Amino acid sequence: MHPLPNVVPGALDLPSTARLEQGTPLHHRPRILILYGSLRPQSFSRKLALEAQRLLEQLGADTRLFDPHGLPMLDAEPATHPKVQELRQASLWSEGQVWVSPERHGTLTAVFKNQIDWLPLEEGSVRPTQGRTLAVMQVCGGSQSFNVVNALRVLGRWMRMVTIPNQSSVPKAWQEFDDAGRMKPSAYYDRVVDVMEELVKFTLLVCGRSDYLVDRYSERKGAVEAVALAAAAGVVDAALNQTEGA
Repeated sequence: MHPLPNVVPGALDLPSTARLEQGTPLHHRPRILILYGSLRPQSFSRKLALEAQRLLEQLGADTRLFDPHGLPMLDAEPATHPKVQELRQASLWSEGQVWVSPERHGTLTAVFKNQIDWLPLEEGSVRPTQGRTLAVMQVCGGSQSFNVVNALRVLGRWMRMVTIPNQSSVPKAWQEFDDAGRMKPSAYYDRVVDVMEELVKFTLLVCGRSDYLVDRYSERKGAVEAVALAAAAGVVDAALNQTEGA
């Protein structure tokens, strides 16, 4: 008796380091998209996003910072809207992403969630976020909280992203930035550096291997079963043709 009678033969893959080593090395700077979740003129999530961008550029990444101003609410406009297309194209361009949101009413803001809602799980045969790395950060108006980063991790998992272990939560953000909008030296700043450094490392590790890393048994099983059904249909068609010929 087969030890795994419920597993479809030919669909179960044995993970191997050899397959991982066959990954295609990057011949360009890792591409990181940065999203933030506030429209305020003095947005601290934007300031933190800009600080992350500076660090990422210093660490060798190619970055894009998406401005959510002008992005319509989901379904208020068709997906052909220029800001929606800009966001989706930036997501497809990226190999990693940074998500930064303020905490409002104990969770992430509508401004931020609206950006994620415009990114479909599937678009044709392409998943705009699958296999991309992700770093999550939040800013707080008061004491430190982890509500937002926890919620962002749920979103990242739902979008099939590789979310790195480290994260950043900046409490009392209004006192962590100077008049020029730069983050002041502190343990919170050091954590942001840690997170960006880790994101670049994970992106370099995952890039060229993401297709293999997110290749799933359930999807291979569906492909195997589809081939079997097509073959069975061919046999039936051949039998019918023979019968009609007789």
